[in-house]
Amino acid sequence: QVQLVESGGGLVQPGGSLRLSCAVSGSLFSIYVMGWYRQAPGKQREFVAQIISSGITNSADSVKGRFTISRDNARNTVYLQMNNLKPEDTAVYYCNAVHPAIGNAYWGQGTQVTVSS
Repeated sequence: QVQLVESGGGLVQPGGSLRLSCAVSGSLFSIYVMGWYRQAPGKQREFVAQIISSGITNSADSVKGRFTISRDNARNTVYLQMNNLKPEDTAVYYCNAVHPAIGNAYWGQGTQVTVSS
């Protein structure tokens, strides 16, 4: 079973920065499509950013220019660098891994990000 463990969440003031990390178990990390999603209280989970094995990325319009997704295949880890954070970024952030051929999807337990003064 693939396990994903997020870390790096916390409380930050508006305009601040955080870097989330997601460590993935197993030997297939380099081929997974890795993504970050978030869920605010009372709202549905939404897409934040994605990175495929080649390093090509995609992100939601709401975070473009502020958030950057990256991956380190040697460390089996995906990152989400979040800059210029806004109160509306407050949510639980989840890491996601998808096998591109089989379609199996795996989720982490989530990490809380709170943006407040």
